[in-house]
Amino acid sequence: MKLFNGIKFNRQELAGSIGDIGTDFPLIVAMIIAAGLHTPSVLIVFGLMQILTGLIYKIPMPVQPLKAMATLVIAQQIGGNILLGAGLSIGILMFVLSVTGLLTKISELVPKAVIRGIQLGLGINLSLLAFQKYIPNLGINGFILALIAFIIIIAFIDNKKYPTSIIVLLLGALYILFFDNTSNIFSNAIGINLPRFSLPTIEDVTKGFLLLALPQIPLSIGNSIIATKQVAHDLFPERPPITIKKIGLTYSFMNLLIPFLSGIPSCHGSGGMIGHYTFGGRTGGSVIIYGLFYIFIGVIFGNAFDGVVKIFPLPILGVILMFEGFALMLFVRDLLNQQKDFVIAILVGITAAGLPYGFVISIIIGTLLYYLPVELKTFIDIGNNKAVKTKPVVIE
Repeated sequence: MKLFNGIKFNRQELAGSIGDIGTDFPLIVAMIIAAGLHTPSVLIVFGLMQILTGLIYKIPMPVQPLKAMATLVIAQQIGGNILLGAGLSIGILMFVLSVTGLLTKISELVPKAVIRGIQLGLGINLSLLAFQKYIPNLGINGFILALIAFIIIIAFIDNKKYPTSIIVLLLGALYILFFDNTSNIFSNAIGINLPRFSLPTIEDVTKGFLLLALPQIPLSIGNSIIATKQVAHDLFPERPPITIKKIGLTYSFMNLLIPFLSGIPSCHGSGGMIGHYTFGGRTGGSVIIYGLFYIFIGVIFGNAFDGVVKIFPLPILGVILMFEGFALMLFVRDLLNQQKDFVIAILVGITAAGLPYGFVISIIIGTLLYYLPVELKTFIDIGNNKAVKTKPVVIE
């Protein structure tokens, strides 16, 4: 079924709608708990943003929690008012960067090799998170559940009749039904909930900018905007190119609105688009369906979210997240015939994945390496067992 000029709603879009849940869902749950947020507001607003971007872009352009902010909020138990202020501050900043053209100029300076490195680093991080945190969550049962889910995905990944992501989510629900206590999950759960209006203060915005927005900015520019534009071109080359300015503006408008409805600061993301695409999403229908899922839970079950969460075992979400990470890492393949760019991408990816604030450091180092007049061919020649010739120094 097609609606809204090319947006489809079918089994493949339904399957693709689950492709980013492994990244988003656990972060949202952890942020709600750590910052004491109003659960229905977070879920409903997050869902609304998915629907808006699906309608605007007509491809699976995702909305995700801001990951650097989420990490800091969860680790340091930063209050919800400061988080909302941070969202408003980064929305204002991105709006200024977008309308002045600075965001476009920044994107033109960052080479494709660095973008591929960022994607590689993010893919490594997502895969490690799946292996280290999600899959072992239920002990030996978690590993068995994850293995079965992995086999199912491999077997049905290209099957249009039986959407693989839906199958593995049903597997997780069945596991909870038969092996966990589900008797009280939905007790007193059903109700009608709406978002709460909120008004961040100047102090909230200032603290939020200094504590949360500043560490987020490089990751947002690198992954949420520049890398997302690249992935959109990689996956949908037949469509008109999406501009950096457009992505920056939708990013900023979301965060100019979200804080007043008590939602979590959000962004676009290359990994999310890969997740939707990997499991079948090809149009905006995928993210619209995904958004309706969050709105439904927020409106009807928002008061019992801690119970609803149990339906989605972390080992299942971990396997979905792992495939998203693998798909991101594979993009580096298109640099195999460009030795210098490939080496830079690997260095950027390892730095991004392995160091604190690695995405900030890797963008700077990778861009400098790309533009330095010193060629990396010297190191490549060593790897190829070629003689390295040096130019004699003449002292005058």
